[in-house]
Amino acid sequence: MANRTWNIDGKEVIGNDGAILQWEDDTFFNLSYNGRTFFGEVLEESTESNYLKLKINHRVFEVRKKGELDDLIKELGLDVPKVRKLKELEAPMPGRIVNIAVSIGQELNVGDDILSLEAMKMENVLKAEGIGVVKTINIKSDDVVEKGAVLIEFE
Repeated sequence: MANRTWNIDGKEVIGNDGAILQWEDDTFFNLSYNGRTFFGEVLEESTESNYLKLKINHRVFEVRKKGELDDLIKELGLDVPKVRKLKELEAPMPGRIVNIAVSIGQELNVGDDILSLEAMKMENVLKAEGIGVVKTINIKSDDVVEKGAVLIEFE
């Protein structure tokens, strides 16, 4: 059979034959490749978009088979996700500020740690849900904040 192009965890991979897949039921499977056996589970699937979310040996993978329109979509720039610009970070719950991981003037990207908030004896790390530059930090470590309080403002 011919090689196939796949997108695994955001990286393009050329696949070829040689793996043996054995289904236990509609969710669990065994994958044998180069003399090794891997145990897998289908966590999510979307046949229409050629998408699978698999757990193989306790590691989660997002797999997408490259389709005919993927190159055209990429060429037109329609594959770039829209990223929102941060305006301010509000406290999602009442709690105590444990750690502030940013400083004024720092540029943030999606997923960057902003601060840690302790609520109900659990420490919650708040992460950036967009991009921005820290303009003002309205809190300091050990401050107690109410839900909805503006903690940090962005440019």
